[in-house]
Amino acid sequence: MRIAIASDHAALGLKADLVQWLGELGHEVADLGPHDATSVDYPDYGYKLASVVAAGEAERGIALCGSGIGISIAVNRNPAVRCALVGEPLSARLCREHNDANVIAMGARLTGTDMAKACVEAFLDTPFAGDRHVRRVTKLSNPVL
Repeated sequence: MRIAIASDHAALGLKADLVQWLGELGHEVADLGPHDATSVDYPDYGYKLASVVAAGEAERGIALCGSGIGISIAVNRNPAVRCALVGEPLSARLCREHNDANVIAMGARLTGTDMAKACVEAFLDTPFAGDRHVRRVTKLSNPVL
């Protein structure tokens, strides 16, 4: 699977662990940065990740920052992307099954590497259930204001 991953400086270590692990599993991983510990702004990397997923250059995305909150907000600014903040595998599974999420966000200060791997595994392995959820997911990308 083609997976794009991005973070801010606070999640650099977790990103590196996930990039290596995903590569070992045979996935094609695009590391969108950052690539050093210089302080950066998470919205810049969230927007970049969202554009890559929205363009179809990656099938799924992983967004990381200190809490996962800020970068998930940035990613969700793109109407073609559905990003869910997760902290355990059940949420990661349900965001795929019910919401057809194409990006997950996690907080490096809140989620350890083993738990993050479990979340990513659930996210990647779970198909969208379709059926009654299609109508709702369609509304997520086409809000009526």
